[in-house]
Amino acid sequence: MQSHSPASLSSTASRARLVMARPSALDLYTLACGAFLVCAPSLFGFARTAGRIDSEIVGVAVMALSMAGLAAFADWEEWLKVALGLWLIAAPWLLGFVHTSAMHVSIAIGIVVTFLSLLELWLAHDPDFAGENGAKSGLS
Repeated sequence: MQSHSPASLSSTASRARLVMARPSALDLYTLACGAFLVCAPSLFGFARTAGRIDSEIVGVAVMALSMAGLAAFADWEEWLKVALGLWLIAAPWLLGFVHTSAMHVSIAIGIVVTFLSLLELWLAHDPDFAGENGAKSGLS
């Protein structure tokens, strides 16, 4: 039978606090943004097919990455959400649905997703937020 020393219990408790301190609420917000993107074509009646398809595909991708982030934090999923947010900002011009309701939704949600993802990356690596060893203890 193993005996647990107070030092090992303290170490386990501090690791648990570091995991719980990570900004998982931000993943819930990006999950909501993804769900909104999926529902937006029917809510706003997107006229252009490109805007509708882009909104649905990127919405599903944002939701999948947010759920992955809720399960276990990783930098790569946040950087992918940043890339998807930037894509949403540029998509109206690249796909040709400028001056439509799809453009306004795409840009607004793109800004929010990009901001929330960058904020989560910053908070995960900020020593004042994550603890002294936050970026080195498995949060990165």
